[in-house]
Amino acid sequence: MWKRIDQQPKIKAGDGPQAGHFKELGSAREPATPHPLGLSESQSFPVFEDISHHIKEEGAQLVKKVNAIFQLDITKDGQTILQWTIDLKNGSGDMYPGPARLSADTVFTIPEPVFMELVLGKMNPQKAFLAGKFKVSGKVLLGQKLERVFKDWAKF
Repeated sequence: MWKRIDQQPKIKAGDGPQAGHFKELGSAREPATPHPLGLSESQSFPVFEDISHHIKEEGAQLVKKVNAIFQLDITKDGQTILQWTIDLKNGSGDMYPGPARLSADTVFTIPEPVFMELVLGKMNPQKAFLAGKFKVSGKVLLGQKLERVFKDWAKF
């Protein structure tokens, strides 16, 4: 699964460091933008961060295909614990925590366990919606385009 992407020679037994090959490292710094308390404890938070990286890399193509803004409200025990916006309408796409800066085309309110099953492909989004497992407001049919984004991310 892993492959070398650099062209550095492999280290052989007996090869040791040579003078001047080390660099003094400073102390570890705190992250530039710490996450609010409890946010990173959510099981869906790493998924959102990973999808965000995918959107940063593929965003321009996704904007052409999707042309919509989605707001995802992730709930636990009936309370919103996470809120993320996926903007695939403007520029080269963006994904950020919090409510949509511009009007969202579609807003999903999804319990966290249901969201995890949806993005991991363990649950069919249409069947889950029809069964009332999550709520959608706005342009409901755009949800199919978001499903495609999640499937592309899963392949990534």
